[in-house]
Amino acid sequence: MGVAPGFEFIEGATSDLTFRAQAPTLEAAFAAAAQALLAATVEEPETVERSECRCLLLEEPDLELLLARFLNELVYLRDAEDLLLHPERVEIACDGSARLSAELIGERIDSNRHHLASDVKAVTVHGLRVAKTTNGWTTQATLDV
Repeated sequence: MGVAPGFEFIEGATSDLTFRAQAPTLEAAFAAAAQALLAATVEEPETVERSECRCLLLEEPDLELLLARFLNELVYLRDAEDLLLHPERVEIACDGSARLSAELIGERIDSNRHHLASDVKAVTVHGLRVAKTTNGWTTQATLDV
């Protein structure tokens, strides 16, 4: 029996917000991390409609840096284009470096429907983790809010 993809926020001593996401596959764990970021950004992430698409192709030396870059790209798209995005498809390849291909679907921020929860400025490398577990994969990241 596998673990259902999901995430939880972890209490910390700072004003930063830390979450841990778990899923049966590495790709699902990255997608759950993206959902955690969306949930930290908007109070009701389920209200974000799927009307605009963005694709990402990223490469980093390792999985932790790839996770940080992926999440920081989502922060950038929110800041630069006012986009709130769900992960629709995530593919990851590791062979000397870590590469991610993702399709993200969402919509522009609508202040009448989207109540922003936190102003996430960036994902930090403090406590950043991507680990294989007996039940799949776990990611952990800290958001600078």
